[in-house]
Order: sequence, then structure tokens, then C-alpha cells
Amino acid sequence: MPGEELDEAFRLGRTCALAAECGRDLRRCAQLYDGLFPGAAFDAEFYQALTLATAFSAPWAGAGGLRAVNRSALWVLAVDRLVDHAATTREQVDRLTGECLAVAGGAVPRSPVTRFLADLRDELATAEGFGVAQGLWRDQLARTLSGMARAWMWRDTRAVPTLERYLDNADSRGSCFVDLSHWIYTGDGWTTGHLDELWAVSRRVQRYLHLLGDLASYRRDLSWGDLNALALGVAGGEVADAMAGLAREASGLIETLRGCSPRTAAYLRRRIGFNAGFTGISDFDPAT
Repeated sequence: MPGEELDEAFRLGRTCALAAECGRDLRRCAQLYDGLFPGAAFDAEFYQALTLATAFSAPWAGAGGLRAVNRSALWVLAVDRLVDHAATTREQVDRLTGECLAVAGGAVPRSPVTRFLADLRDELATAEGFGVAQGLWRDQLARTLSGMARAWMWRDTRAVPTLERYLDNADSRGSCFVDLSHWIYTGDGWTTGHLDELWAVSRRVQRYLHLLGDLASYRRDLSWGDLNALALGVAGGEVADAMAGLAREASGLIETLRGCSPRTAAYLRRRIGFNAGFTGISDFDPAT
């Protein structure tokens, strides 16, 4: 038992050190894009939380292997801030999403956010399988941007979607885009050859994380006027039941992956487990 405790403490310490190394790298990365990451929104705590999440999801990847997942997650959050808090018209949202899609396809970037996307695209292009997966990557990028635009429209028109429709727009969370970028960059042969199948599993995890993130940010979202599942007129118990069902579905799908790619299965399980533990609301009680 003492030896097991020492081994566990060593693994935890090493993963925290990995997260700290990734955090330093990601802060340097953010400085390359003028004005895209204002300190008020992207402070030291933000980078720490982001890189802890990625390091504990794939500690075996090392700092180099986590470059794509860290940068894609950071880019998603930058775009999300621009859509949620900078855009004031639908035309601005459409222009931003159109420019991003054009750059993903090879157009010249003309703003900090599209320069960052071009750099991410070029980083992924160093991976052997990117040529085959590029179309899928662009499709998922389009879904992510479309989801953000739809969420903006709901908020602007004060629409109240059903919980089911809200979950159908979970691509606005960007989780699938981050997963796909990670697998293109670091995935084993089976993983990169079965990205379509993995996408279906990733979508289940994304829906769970969508609701989990809403529970964690409920008060902040209300103060900012952002959409949140708990503000859709549905009972907290319904949200909790939906999360429990999504967790069961995701776990079942992840289990089918374990024999094909143990690390891919572990990555997805850890995505769920770490985020639930980090938010401290895995035992969410809608009555509290």
C-alpha cells in the first residue's frame, strides 16, 4: 500500500508538472496574437485550468504531444469570446465565421484569430494523417462555428430552445473540434483510421460536457446574459437526468473502443472524469 501511494503521488505530481510546462508554452503562444487574449478574461488561473484538463486527459502525450489539443482548445475559447462578447450584430458573427472557414481552407489570414487558426492548421499539417483528415477537420470546424452563431442568434432574439434542441447545438462547446485535432496530431494508426467512428463517441462526450460546463458557469452566465441549460425553463432534475443518461451512453461507447485503442478510450474517459471532478459537481443535486 505505501508503495502504491507513492506511485500514485508520483504520477499526479508528474502530470501537474506537465500541465505547468504546457501552461507556460500556451501563455507564450497567446502573446503572438495581439489583443486576442486580454488579461481580464485570460488570466493565470485560466491557463492553469485549461492545461490541467489536457494534461490529465492525456498525460502520456508529453508537452509536445499536447501542443495541438492545447492550441485548439485555446483557439475555440478565443472565438467564443469574440462571438459572445465582441460581436454586436449577426453580420459581424457571419463575417467572423466566414473568415475562419476560408483560412481553414487555405486563405490568407487577416486578423489575430485567423492567424492563430492558420498556425493551428499548419501545426496539424505536420502530422502524417492530416491530408486525409483535413476535410473532416474543416467540417467539424464549420459545425463548431455554426453552433456558436446559432447560440448568438438565440441569445440576441431571446429565444428559449428546448433542452433537446439546446443539446443538439452542443458543437458550440467546441469539444469535438478539440478531440479531432488531438487525434489527428497524436493518434495511433487505428485512431487516425477510424476518425468517423470516434466522432460519434466524441459527440456524446461533448453533449455531457456542454451541460457540465453550464452547471459550473450558471451564475456567471446569468450575470452576462449567456445561454445556460438551467435557464431554459426546464427543471434542474431534468438536466441532471440528461447528464446521467449521456454519461451512461458515453461510457458504453467508450468501452467498445478499449480493445481497439486503449489510449483513445482512456482519453475520453479522462475528459469526463477530470472535468466532473474539477468542477466539483459530479454529484449535482438540483435541489441545492
